[in-house]
Amino acid sequence: MSGTAEEPWGRVADDGTVYLRTDDGERAIGSWQVGDPEGALAFFRRKYDALALEVDLLASRVESGILAPDDAHNALRRERRNLAGAQAIGDLGALSARLDRLEEVIAGRRAERRTERKRQLEEARSAKSAIADEAEALASGSDWRHGVGRFRELLEQWKALPRLDKQTDDELWRRFSSARTSYTRRRKQHFSELNVRREDARQVKEALAAEAETLADSTDWGRGTTQFRTLMQRWKAAGPAARDVEDQLWKRFRAAQDRFFNARNATFAEQDEEYRANLEQKEALLVEAEALLPVRDHRTARDAYRSLLARWDQIGRVPRDSVRTVEGRLRKVEEAIRSAESNEWRRTNPETRARANDTLTQLRNSIADLERDLEAQQAKGDVAGERRAQEALDARRAWLAEVEKTLDEFSG
Repeated sequence: MSGTAEEPWGRVADDGTVYLRTDDGERAIGSWQVGDPEGALAFFRRKYDALALEVDLLASRVESGILAPDDAHNALRRERRNLAGAQAIGDLGALSARLDRLEEVIAGRRAERRTERKRQLEEARSAKSAIADEAEALASGSDWRHGVGRFRELLEQWKALPRLDKQTDDELWRRFSSARTSYTRRRKQHFSELNVRREDARQVKEALAAEAETLADSTDWGRGTTQFRTLMQRWKAAGPAARDVEDQLWKRFRAAQDRFFNARNATFAEQDEEYRANLEQKEALLVEAEALLPVRDHRTARDAYRSLLARWDQIGRVPRDSVRTVEGRLRKVEEAIRSAESNEWRRTNPETRARANDTLTQLRNSIADLERDLEAQQAKGDVAGERRAQEALDARRAWLAEVEKTLDEFSG
């Protein structure tokens, strides 16, 4: 090899030594003994191009966010080692500066990751604290049907959250786990007690169904109706048995009840048909009774009513659906006669008359006093006092009118 060759970033000496030019001076990077010097420069430039390509690829992956900050940092350190001892000709300082800028980007990404991680951990802490709170609320409640499923959902939510620092995570987990254990224990105890109550209810309702079946063919309608009403009250008080047993026993009880009441209703229907004629007679008597109203002479009305009531009782029963109507009409006549008798007694009662006269005297005296008070207020020009005196005077005069009316009735 003879001659020399050079470029801004390196040269080939006469002895074939290849030098790289940097800001700190030259350093030998290799020897070229075969071929012309330009070939040596081209060879080492290609090695630089390979290094530049690796830096470009690294920059692309870092800037796009494909590489995690730790992986990017390790790759950047590897590239720095490659540059430190690179046997290549080119602007290695520019590549190093680009790695410096990438290092700043990686540091920023790390800071962002730390901030995001802190935010995620805070959200996870809040979420796990909320899960523990809800679990404790469920544990102290009595939602035995939906609580199991909700605990299962809460556990899946817990698993999906990131772990916190060991102390915090363990403390929150202990709260959740303890609540779930407490709920499970109380739920088992509840259903154990429930099974006992259901068995007790089954035994009671077995006996009630059997008792109902013995009454089903009874024709003692009054006693049977009362007994069935009592049986139903006892049935409700017994509480529920297991669902399938409850349904079976209820069918037995209801069938016996229906058989009794269907027979009773059929009998009553036949009786009601027989009582239709009685209804017509009593309705005729009601017309006669209602003719006594309004009561003018309570003694005459009472005598007529007694005679009518004797005939009423002789007629006998009416259809059940008409009992309330006819009895209600008869009762109104009775009440009118009794009211007339009461008014007559009150009108002729000496004590009542005396109390009314006393009240009348007191009112007249009070009115006289109020009239004098009113004149005094008017003389003083006291408008408010005059208004109060006039209002009191008007009230006493109205009361006096009522008392005088009552005394007139006493004297009638």
